[in-house]
Amino acid sequence: MQSYRLNAHRVLELVEGPTPTPGRGQVLVRVKATSLNSRDMVIASGLYPFPPLPNLIQLSDAAGVIEAVGPEAMRFRVGDRVVSSFNPTWFGGPVRKVGQMYGTDIDGWLSDYAVVDENVLVSMPEHLSFEEAATLPCAALTGWSAVAGAGPGDTVLVQGSGGVSLFALQFARAAGARVIATTSSEAKAERLLELGASDAVNYAETSHWGSVVRTLTDDRGVDIVVEVAGAATISQSVEALALHGTISLVGHLGGAGQGMDLMPLSLRFATLRAIGVGSRSDLEEMNRVVSQHRIRPVIDRVFPFSDAPRAFEHFAHGSRFGKILVSH
Repeated sequence: MQSYRLNAHRVLELVEGPTPTPGRGQVLVRVKATSLNSRDMVIASGLYPFPPLPNLIQLSDAAGVIEAVGPEAMRFRVGDRVVSSFNPTWFGGPVRKVGQMYGTDIDGWLSDYAVVDENVLVSMPEHLSFEEAATLPCAALTGWSAVAGAGPGDTVLVQGSGGVSLFALQFARAAGARVIATTSSEAKAERLLELGASDAVNYAETSHWGSVVRTLTDDRGVDIVVEVAGAATISQSVEALALHGTISLVGHLGGAGQGMDLMPLSLRFATLRAIGVGSRSDLEEMNRVVSQHRIRPVIDRVFPFSDAPRAFEHFAHGSRFGKILVSH
């Protein structure tokens, strides 16, 4: 089989190897599609806070077909369509310890085949393609967790048009909430409105977009902010926030900051919560909603497996609207 491993020079290297055989409680998955996340870019750049082991297969998110079942594996049968869990040791409840993770401690999914414990997999929503399903483990579940509790009468603010923000928009709308989005272009604004946002605020033209969002909500503010840029934008997120609102911190795409004034956050009686994707049971619950509402992930571009390094390049340097996939 073929796999892409990150070598000592932080370059994706295509390598050949034998197809593995599943052991007790394991299954062999024929990988059909994988998706990229910001975490993968940080690992490849050498800036990840937990240094990866050398020469590991990359990517945490995949969809595929059960090819073989090992002894005592009972959750799936040959031919079942499955999706990986982002965190292979977090099955439910609050996480108490971060275990081994794909691409840093153990081999990931950018490969023709993968042998894994059957418990790290969930069933694929039937209406999705493999490419669509491969977007679910990280970005979708992060967006799901970020807007948890939103419903009719609430307003959610999402930032930009990356995978997490678009999923958060879709899940918030499915729950009956209003969504306001920020973006940097009119073309993206139109697409965000088509997806269900009530308004799109161009942050490239209006640096103080928090006050614009307050105006759009009759000065009430939004109930949840899906914060993807971190220190670079959090002051505007606080400005946009309603009393007793919540900022769901899911990323730091804006880079490190010099700290923030906590007084405005206190005066909003606000909650700042860090989102750590979610557990396998969270993924299963989310997939039920994806199936019920026939939600379809937004895909920016699909690259063939033979061209996987270009998918990384496009993620790092291209203008994206939605998820980037590698099709096997």
